[in-house]
Amino acid sequence: MKKILMLAAVVGVVAGLAGCGYGLIGRTSTLPEDIQSIFVAPLQNQTTRPQIELTMTRAIIDELVTRRRFTIATNRESADAVLSGTLTSFTVRPVTFDPQGRAEEWQIAIRADMDFTRTDTDEVIWEQPLYNFRDNYELELDEATVFDPEDRTIQIVSVDFAQTLVIDLLEGF
Repeated sequence: MKKILMLAAVVGVVAGLAGCGYGLIGRTSTLPEDIQSIFVAPLQNQTTRPQIELTMTRAIIDELVTRRRFTIATNRESADAVLSGTLTSFTVRPVTFDPQGRAEEWQIAIRADMDFTRTDTDEVIWEQPLYNFRDNYELELDEATVFDPEDRTIQIVSVDFAQTLVIDLLEGF
C-alpha cells in the first residue's frame, strides 16, 4: 500500500511539473513570431582589446544560426530586426595562483551595450545598456609561453558570451 501511495505521489509531482511551463533554457523565445530574419551589426569596440569585436560578432552570428529559428540577413534592409551593440569593457584578472605565484585561472569580464530593434519601425524590442558577462577560465602556461594569455581563451570566451547573450535575448532578460 505504501508503494502505491509513493508511486501516486511521484506521478502527481511529475504530472504537475510537466504542466507548469518548465522548458529547456534557451529553447523558448519571447520575441515576436513575425521576426524571422536578423541582421547582426558588427559590434563597436570601445575596449583596449584590439579586434575583439570581430570574434564576438562572429560568435553571436554562429549562436543565432544554431537556434534554427532565424535566418541571418546580410544587410539591415533585408532583415526584420537588427542586433547591435558596443563592447565597452574587457578585463582579465588572475584569480588563482600556483605555488610559484603564476596565475592559473583568470576571470574575464565583458561589458556591452546591446539592443535589438525592428527594422520597419525602429521599435526597440530588447535592450541591455549594461550587459555584463563574467566567467573564470583556466590557462595552462609554461615558461615557453610567449603570447598574451588573453589570446589563448578569446575564442572560448566569445562562444560563451554569445550563448549567454542569445539566451537572454530570446527569453527577454
